[in-house]
Amino acid sequence: MEQASNYGWSLPVAASTFAKDIDFGINIIHVAMFAIFILWGIYFTYMLVKYRHKEGVPARYKHGGVLWSFVPDIVVLVFELTLIFLYAIPSWSRIKMSVPPAGKSLVLEVVAEQFAWSIHYPGPDGKFGRKDPKLVNASNVLGLDPHDPAAKDDIVTVNELHIPVGKPTVFNLTSKDVIHSFFVPEFRIKQDAMPGMRVPVWFEPTMAGKFEIGCAQLCGFGHALMRGDVFVHSPEEFEAWLSEQKPALPQTS
Repeated sequence: MEQASNYGWSLPVAASTFAKDIDFGINIIHVAMFAIFILWGIYFTYMLVKYRHKEGVPARYKHGGVLWSFVPDIVVLVFELTLIFLYAIPSWSRIKMSVPPAGKSLVLEVVAEQFAWSIHYPGPDGKFGRKDPKLVNASNVLGLDPHDPAAKDDIVTVNELHIPVGKPTVFNLTSKDVIHSFFVPEFRIKQDAMPGMRVPVWFEPTMAGKFEIGCAQLCGFGHALMRGDVFVHSPEEFEAWLSEQKPALPQTS
């Protein structure tokens, strides 16, 4: 059965815990801009009618005072400051600064490169193995060190992020080459991935299903091909999927 589209005439479906907070900000800005557009339209129409050309009436410059010129600017400034201090800063702090603790979340690593997303799971031991750029090749895309015991059970997927619904997912985002941008519209996540930096990102999915990962940064000739999928499973389905995965490194005795 084909999955229904996550997109319609408005914003995509809200599939994370903080998506509705971001939607509130987007909606209130659109309503405010529409209200300003209507008010300015009424004002300009009134002025065009009131001061239209009339025979025998000379044009004269008339000004109501400097203060009246600043009234619209002051009203807009007060609105924007109110929006920043009562909505934007608290929401930014809650979404970007309050990362859930590792014990209550699924912890991953996401590595971007031209033109793919590699997802690194720590494996049954819960420890991420050591990586070495010198070991990167076609069969070891993250350069996992086979001599590190913690790396032997690590799982790596390419362009597939599997997570459970209802549990926070925390990952460090980085890039091998150029600047990319991890973008999942349904989760309201867009975060740049930069070489040499590990940027923490988190979200909690509220809806099972399949969602597309896009790159929101023009990253090269094959930018349009750089896409992946997020599969949000029930907790039982996720555990079953995880148990079926084989370690990324060849197993030796």
